[in-house]
Amino acid sequence: MKITRIRARVFEWKGETVPPQPHFCTNAMDVLWDRGDAMGSFRFHGWTVVEVETDEGVVGLGNVALAPRVAKTIIDQHLAPLVIGQDPFDYEYLWQRMYRATLAWGRRGIGMAAISGVDIAIWDVMGKALGKPVFKLLGGRTKEKIPCYASKLYHTDRETMQREAQAYLDQGFTAMKMRFGYGPKDGPKGMRENLKSVAAVREVIGEDIDLMADCYMGWNLDYARRMLPKLEPFELRWLEEPVIADDIDGYVELNRMAPMPISGGEHEFTVHGFRQLLEKKAVSVIQYDTNRVGGISVARKINAMAEAFEVPVIPHAGQMHNYHLTMASLASPMSEFFPVHDVEIGNELFYYLFEGDPEPIGGHLDLDETTPGLGLTLNTRHLDRFHIIE
Repeated sequence: MKITRIRARVFEWKGETVPPQPHFCTNAMDVLWDRGDAMGSFRFHGWTVVEVETDEGVVGLGNVALAPRVAKTIIDQHLAPLVIGQDPFDYEYLWQRMYRATLAWGRRGIGMAAISGVDIAIWDVMGKALGKPVFKLLGGRTKEKIPCYASKLYHTDRETMQREAQAYLDQGFTAMKMRFGYGPKDGPKGMRENLKSVAAVREVIGEDIDLMADCYMGWNLDYARRMLPKLEPFELRWLEEPVIADDIDGYVELNRMAPMPISGGEHEFTVHGFRQLLEKKAVSVIQYDTNRVGGISVARKINAMAEAFEVPVIPHAGQMHNYHLTMASLASPMSEFFPVHDVEIGNELFYYLFEGDPEPIGGHLDLDETTPGLGLTLNTRHLDRFHIIE
């Protein structure tokens, strides 16, 4: 079997979106004075869909959610020539070839996300060629079903957040994640608003439900130091991305002093980046995303490394590329699940682009043992709501 073509298409959403709301979610832009939508640069309303075609008619599907037009250019001009004509089962060789050939500029960020998309599609090819789901290629089923947590609860008024939390309880979820709406520039008043939101959600879900909270890089070290003691009574399962990803020493300090685990890794790349996080004890929960970190070929190595350090891996976002890795790894106790809803941040676009994701039942997901590859197909029902760039 040989790879004959790499097809990268950009799908840009042109349908309706939920309008930006103030204090919707803290993020790295919050520390700057900005009169626009501070969350604007973190809305992903376009994706790159990658198809790896072979001479035996097997087509694998991958995706890139970061800077899709740039990712397409990288795949078309730089990565495709490196893998066309090669055997997809030489996946380690192909990954190293893409990585080393683009090392001067591609080892992090969009370059690595583009490599991830191609790598995910190659694993889909291998699964389809063998007639096996990808998780079987990665070691098989390590859990009967995958526990998952409902991941939304963006900051709105407290009554709305309480109704949303109750809805997740009614669906059988035993864990959920909320977002903070205020950061350093909002001062003590913003701190109080953050605490009131956490208290409101905890009031609804009680003490026996896991609650996590996401800062999305919207705090700084000083603000986080001040907030951590105030959050202790709420018994958070983890506090996510309190500072920007490059402030590794800040993570180390917070992880050492925090009354709850500190999580991160959504914006980290390759085994080298995660080795540093683990050796420095910068995080207590790893949250890579497979379509950013380097693909399945890299994610499986991080899982093995994290298992040795006894640090759990709970990938960022749901999506099939993450579910297969979670199913096959003892290092991964649960998955994130984004409920299907109107297009807001952009994570939900996955459901408009692809079909095949399992629906959670009673807070658990399962993967079909008879569906080969990742189990995804393109969703053709919504194509008229996308601007497609070939």
